Amino acid sequence: MNTIATILEPAVKKAIQKLYSPEVEIPKPNIGDTRKEFEGDVTVVVFPYVKMGKKNPAQIGQELGEELLNSVDEIVAFNVQKGFLNLVIADNFWKTNLDNILSNPSFGEKESNNKKVLVEYSSPNTNKPLHLGHIRNILLGWSMANIFKNEGYSVVKTQIINDRGIAICKSMLAWQLDDNALTPSKDEIKGDHLVGKYYVQFDKMFQEEYKKWQLTEAATQAFNDKKKEEETAESFYKRYKNNYFNDFSNLGKAAKEMLIKWESNDTEIRALWKQMNGWVYDGFNSTYDKLKVNFDALYYESDTYLLGKEVIEEGLNSKLFYKKEDGSVWIDLDDVDMGQKILLRSDGTSVYMTQDLGTACVRYDNHQSEKMVYVVGDEQDYHFKVLFEIMKRMEKPFASGLHHLSYGMIDLPTGKMKSREGTVVDADDLVAEVIEEARKSSEEKGEIANMEPAEQKEIIEKIGLAALKYFIIKVNPKKRMVFDPNSSVDIQGHTGPYIQYQYVRTQNTLRTAKQKNINFDNLGSSPSLELTEKSILQLLSQYPQIVTEAANNYDPSVVANYCYDVAKLFSKFWGELKIFQAESEEKITLRLQLCKAVGQVLESGMNLIGIEMPSRM
Repeated sequence: MNTIATILEPAVKKAIQKLYSPEVEIPKPNIGDTRKEFEGDVTVVVFPYVKMGKKNPAQIGQELGEELLNSVDEIVAFNVQKGFLNLVIADNFWKTNLDNILSNPSFGEKESNNKKVLVEYSSPNTNKPLHLGHIRNILLGWSMANIFKNEGYSVVKTQIINDRGIAICKSMLAWQLDDNALTPSKDEIKGDHLVGKYYVQFDKMFQEEYKKWQLTEAATQAFNDKKKEEETAESFYKRYKNNYFNDFSNLGKAAKEMLIKWESNDTEIRALWKQMNGWVYDGFNSTYDKLKVNFDALYYESDTYLLGKEVIEEGLNSKLFYKKEDGSVWIDLDDVDMGQKILLRSDGTSVYMTQDLGTACVRYDNHQSEKMVYVVGDEQDYHFKVLFEIMKRMEKPFASGLHHLSYGMIDLPTGKMKSREGTVVDADDLVAEVIEEARKSSEEKGEIANMEPAEQKEIIEKIGLAALKYFIIKVNPKKRMVFDPNSSVDIQGHTGPYIQYQYVRTQNTLRTAKQKNINFDNLGSSPSLELTEKSILQLLSQYPQIVTEAANNYDPSVVANYCYDVAKLFSKFWGELKIFQAESEEKITLRLQLCKAVGQVLESGMNLIGIEMPSRM
């Protein structure tokens, strides 16, 4: 479908060349919507052409407007406001776009581009449940996977599960030390919650142990030897906690011994590890089902932590990497202000960069994807800059397609969340909360009271999840955000349920038309368009470009906010103009077709960001 921009861009270039600079390459014109206070549908900014035309902006606008009026059939009038050329587009153009939308159930969806993109998201640790921070990560990844698919990519949705390491051993040790150790089946506790409980329990035991140690002679000696000048005991012991864990703590010693046994493939420890991780995976999958997300391929750190050794050897052989005297392997990135980066420890064990180098290569071997998108918080910005720079210097075939979708953290109104202190917003609790809020709101309105219980439950879940998902996705990923539960479940204003409500309004209208036996398939004669009708058609025609913009910028908030703009404009249309009481059958038909097109685009756009539309509310 031709948009007005795709028609005007070459026309403006051609007109400028004809009028002023036949030998000069004209840059892409700046074209946007006309401001409400002026007549017109689209506006061309003419300031860039003043120098080549050697005339003032008003003269340039007038001459360009006359040329476009004569050469572009879709333009029926124009006016000039200083350096802005406002163009009025023929009604028939917008009606043709309406026909194209209604005749294409997949409007906005691109044909296959024969390219593949891999999107990594979630990637949790198995020592705690999924929480609010994971939800932002998951929703960003899921939305981008949908958007890329819409753009014609073949998409692989993946995650790397961090299922090994000292944190997992802490949960395992705390479970072992509990005389009445819990199990999911016996105690009816969700598996990831149970393991997370023991992670918090370990920290409590460790804090008690550390507090007692601070009263010993060893603690006094450490304070005297290691304190900074004028440092208080309180400040010192807060800073020294990790040193205590590694050098003095009995719990720390036991956890590290457990990790060594795991790495030595100890039968008993491996069996406990598999059991507790199995509990966690069951819990994760339950949460993913609630959020209605899934994955195509899974990677596990217990497999990938050994990857990358071959990449290290390759880099050493090519002199890209170098060894220090202690045997550790490094890369010098001073020339791009990234400093010296360790790639392998002196004892030959992997760091995170080692396994990420290997995992990237293995994923490419497995999937041959031109793009690999890592959805990871912005605290890892430096890590991914280094990873991508190394891949580029090693001339890996996928290096140019690597992208870090960096996003800001979510805070609570009370401050940062801390897993080990148990102060996170649990994902399952949050989903249950928004669904419960949706249930209360629906009961107050009473509009679904006569439905079957199963249908009521389905609608309420869709409303609750829309409140949660939209609240998070509507924010640009790069922005840090504060999560306020009360605002997230508000079903008025700039929210997911508001958009759902406008969608349901379109469907109710179409059902009413069916009950009245009104056939609105064919428009017949062409009634003139009211301003709001034209505005809706203009906005709907932008949908394919909006999705492309979201894909190019790795930003699903573009789609979310577009859907809100459509819903808000439709609400204005609904309030200003009558549908079934319109002055002619042609007007009734036109407005019913507008309802259908709005519903179609809203359903498509919201589906891209993981939000299902209910049939009723």
